[in-house]
Amino acid sequence: MAVDYAVIIVYLAGMLAMGWWGMRRAKSKSEFLVAGRRLGPWMYSGTMAAIVLGGASTIGGVGLGYQYGLSGAWMVFTIGLGLLALSVFFSARIARLKVYTVSEMLDLRYGGRAGLISGVVMWAYTLMLAVTSTIAYATIFDVLFDMNRTVAIILGGAIVVAYSTLGGMWSITLTDMVQFVVKTIGVLLLLLPIAVIKAGGFSEMKAKLPTEYFDPLGIGGETIFTYVLIYTFGMLIGQDIWQRVFTAKSDRTARWGGTVAGTYCLVYAIAGAVIGTAAKVMYPKLPSADAAFATIVKDELPVGVRGLVLAAALAAVMSTSSGALIACATVANNDIWSRLRGVVSRGGGEEHDEVKGNRVFILIMGVAVIAIAIALNNVVEALTVAYNLLVGGLLVPILGGLLWRRGTAAGALAAVSVGGVAVIGLMATYGILANEPVYYGLLASLAVYVIVSLATKPTDAAVLAVWRERLAGRADQDGPAAEKTAVGTPHSTASTTFE
Repeated sequence: MAVDYAVIIVYLAGMLAMGWWGMRRAKSKSEFLVAGRRLGPWMYSGTMAAIVLGGASTIGGVGLGYQYGLSGAWMVFTIGLGLLALSVFFSARIARLKVYTVSEMLDLRYGGRAGLISGVVMWAYTLMLAVTSTIAYATIFDVLFDMNRTVAIILGGAIVVAYSTLGGMWSITLTDMVQFVVKTIGVLLLLLPIAVIKAGGFSEMKAKLPTEYFDPLGIGGETIFTYVLIYTFGMLIGQDIWQRVFTAKSDRTARWGGTVAGTYCLVYAIAGAVIGTAAKVMYPKLPSADAAFATIVKDELPVGVRGLVLAAALAAVMSTSSGALIACATVANNDIWSRLRGVVSRGGGEEHDEVKGNRVFILIMGVAVIAIAIALNNVVEALTVAYNLLVGGLLVPILGGLLWRRGTAAGALAAVSVGGVAVIGLMATYGILANEPVYYGLLASLAVYVIVSLATKPTDAAVLAVWRERLAGRADQDGPAAEKTAVGTPHSTASTTFE
């Protein structure tokens, strides 16, 4: 294992080095939180694919393939569909808003009265997303070093917190590009063909497994529909995803770069399911489907390759964890703490030591994430609660604000409140893992949004006028202080595009 250990150690050291490099670039709020909104298509595509394909997509995707066969691809496939829908239909408008958070978008659209409660819901979602990603370190480090669960979570979490705190989005962007390359080589180019060959090829796999393992709908229509509702729609409104859209240098970059990333996710989904199906042939009686990835890597791959594939799994976890962490800290600082202090920038405004303040929040949220990850046992339930709240509470007011001019602030607040309460109440009634909470919660949110919006006074014309200006890209709202920092310092590279 010495060679495998060396590969992992070099990889982790590289992550920290990029954090240090990113610290030198992050001189303003815009640079720290959204990489100066200057990413070109190649870097944007790679980092977007990295953020959405985490431990659940890699380890969990292989596990679903082990349990259901090729139809196990549907969870990750719906993530790719959501990213494609976001990129084609919404990303250009979102990028033109020049905001930092989803709640700031709601404030702009509805006149400044929807941000705090939506910020709390989004903060809970991003926090639990970061927690569930952090817990996955335990699985990977256990395979690598037979490490205690708590120590593994602290080690992996500390590395992510360190490079995220140092350089913000610049560090995360650079590390995500490396993680994207490592995942592509480790999972698609190495593990996939090796797993199929070790299982005897597709003909042998078909001969040894039941026919339902090769049925594209074998996982069940209701399960697929639930995946679409939670993950496809979740991709449209998550702060962790929007914050990456904000890094694009142009509308075209956001649209086409995101389309490439979404297509990559579709390929990754199928690859994970095939690897899991191959593992079922080789190890038909594993105690847990989620053990399939670690088992096939540990037992079937040669030295060096094994280290690279485990680095790929670690990359998948780290990319999602760091993206969720900076999103959680951004929401906590900009949407909750700033509002409690009475300072709301809506994409601009005062920049008093903004970088230092955001670093502090990343550090605080990072410590909280590690502590919760150590204490939490049921990862699936925690992630389900997060996505149910996100979709049930925020999907309608966000998409309604983008698509329906008649939507009002009162309707948005009612939709967030009723949808969120309905989801929580229905989870208590039906169970956390049931499908009904998100179904009925979303319907309740939609009904209340439409009824209350029609029953209340339309949004002020001046608010809508500003909103239209921002959607059209005719207003630059990064703030005068940010612009001054970007242009007037010797470290400025404001005109540079990072491809």
